[in-house]
Amino acid sequence: MSVIIAPVQQSVSQYLSSTNYSKVVVVVDENTRQHCYPLIENVLPEHTLIEIPSGEENKHLGTCEHIWGIMTDAQLDRHSLVINLGGGVIGDMGGFCAATYKRGIDFIQIPTTLLAQVDASVGGKLGVDFRGFKNHIGVFTQPQRVFIDAKFLETLPQRELRSGFAEVIKHCLIRDAEMFEIISQKTLEEQNFETLIAHSVEIKKGVVAEDPTEKGLRKILNFGHTIGHAIETFYLDKGDERLFHGEAIAIGMIAETYISYRKNLIDEQTLKLIKRLLISIYGKTIIPITAFPAIIIHTQQDKKNRGAEVRCSLIDGVGSCLFDVSITPEEITEALSSCNE
Repeated sequence: MSVIIAPVQQSVSQYLSSTNYSKVVVVVDENTRQHCYPLIENVLPEHTLIEIPSGEENKHLGTCEHIWGIMTDAQLDRHSLVINLGGGVIGDMGGFCAATYKRGIDFIQIPTTLLAQVDASVGGKLGVDFRGFKNHIGVFTQPQRVFIDAKFLETLPQRELRSGFAEVIKHCLIRDAEMFEIISQKTLEEQNFETLIAHSVEIKKGVVAEDPTEKGLRKILNFGHTIGHAIETFYLDKGDERLFHGEAIAIGMIAETYISYRKNLIDEQTLKLIKRLLISIYGKTIIPITAFPAIIIHTQQDKKNRGAEVRCSLIDGVGSCLFDVSITPEEITEALSSCNE
């Protein structure tokens, strides 16, 4: 897995000059076509542009059929390249389409959001949502390259930047107590994102290198995601109430930190420290009690589960994380209630 953190024009130009692809397609959404595509267009060879609508609600097999259809009409062969220019949705779906087209063609990721740069683009997880379940259909396939340029962050709305920061916090909580202390002392606006991107990439690369297909250790990267993904899924069709990925994961981290506390893995001081930081950045989302049963049902589709047992990754201290910890519906209910306090 080769991740290049450098000015994107130079990186992409050097890579393409060293390869000999028969055809190239670039996958974008309406936002990255307007704000990001112009930054690389002049270094690309002749190519086909595939634009899809932005948003998690479009990350499904229907959109994949659209992408595969254009790839087929453009007569891409197995010596072709797909360039995914966008956030997590583009990277997940464009990568999935490349990994399955004619049993797999090369693709590179150019993540344009903080979320994608620190997490989604690194590690080779690709997929789409299915019947409302997050990333339910997918594969593990590594891109040829991941090109990261912090300049893209200048194109992001503040809410999008804040959403991505949740994954930075997660990486610190599971692997680096010292960095957690550093980011805890600063506001979102004061963070050094170039440093934090490199830091998160190194953490994720290290974990993925030990466990590429999530049989064990890689599950720690899902801290906050068992409950967080379930919350995100619940709110997906709620219109203006819909949560961004990082916002849902922030709630998930509060809930799973609470479960860690109730299982005596951390003390109350650590619980309060983490909860205070997350609420200071993301505010407090009051989850209706009537939503708890649906959220619990969504956790039962989590990919870490074994049989009917919901399994979770829980911290046993700042900078340390356990995986495959069984949690009950009662514990999830109590944790969701704690998020509202």
